[in-house]
Amino acid sequence: MKLSLCNEVIRELSFERQCVLAAGLGYRGLEVAPFTLGDDAWCMPASRRAEIRRACTDAGIAVSGLHWLLAAPAGLSITTSDRTVWQKSVEVLRGSVELCADLGGDYLVHGSPAQRRVADAGDRQRAEEAWRIAASEAGQAGVAYCLEPLARPDCNFVNTLAEAAEVVRRNGNPALCLMIDTLAASLEESEPIAAAIRRWMPTGLMAHVQFNDRSKRGPGQGDDRFAPVVKALKETGYNGWVAMEPFVYEPDGPTCAARMIGYVAGLLEQGA
Repeated sequence: MKLSLCNEVIRELSFERQCVLAAGLGYRGLEVAPFTLGDDAWCMPASRRAEIRRACTDAGIAVSGLHWLLAAPAGLSITTSDRTVWQKSVEVLRGSVELCADLGGDYLVHGSPAQRRVADAGDRQRAEEAWRIAASEAGQAGVAYCLEPLARPDCNFVNTLAEAAEVVRRNGNPALCLMIDTLAASLEESEPIAAAIRRWMPTGLMAHVQFNDRSKRGPGQGDDRFAPVVKALKETGYNGWVAMEPFVYEPDGPTCAARMIGYVAGLLEQGA
C-alpha cells in the first residue's frame, strides 16, 4: 500500500513546499484537490502542469490522484436541470480527467456532495449521464474514476457501497470504480469497515481508499481504530493508494499530516 496526503491539509503552503513536506514525512503521494491550485485548475496551461510535475519529481513524490473535483468554480452541479450549468460541470469533469493524467495520477475521486444533490429521478439520470461521460474520458486516459459513497445529511445520493456498485454496474465501463472513505462507511454501512472491505475488495470494483476518523480528524487522532482496516486491506491483497483525508487539522495541518502517517505507517510495519 502507498500512503498519500490530501493536499488541502497543507494548502497554506506553496505546492512546491507541499511536495517537500509530504515527502519528508514519508508520504509517497499527494492527493490533489484542484481548488487548491485555483478555480480554473481543470484547464490550467501546459506550462503550469509541467511545473507541478517538476515539483513532484524534485521532491521524490507523486500526484496520486485528484479529489474534490467540483468544489470550484462555484455553482457547479451534475444533477441540475439547468443545461448550461450541467454542461459546464461535465466540462470541468472532463478537464479534471485530463489534468489527472497529465500530472501522472492514477485515479479521480468523485465526492462533491453539494454538487450531486438530487430531488427526483431526473436528477439521478443526469448524474449518471455525467458519470458515464467522465468514465469514458477516464478509460481513454488510463485512469480510474472512483465514485465515492458519502454520508447523510451532507449527501442524499449514493450513500452506501451497494448503491455505488449499482451505479458502477449499470454504467458497465471498467474505468468507473468504487472507493471506500472510512468516515462515510462508518456512518452508512451496516457492518464494520473491515468486513465491508472483505466483502467488496474481491469484486474487483474497488480502486481506492481514504482514511479519516468519525471525529473528522485524521486516523489515530480520534476513537476509531484502524488496525482491523489495515489488516483487511492486506488480507484482500490491496496494494493501491491509501489517502489521508481529515477535515479537522489539529493543532495545524503539518502536525496533523505528521501524526497521521506515523500512526498508519506503524500499523503497516506491525502487520496490523
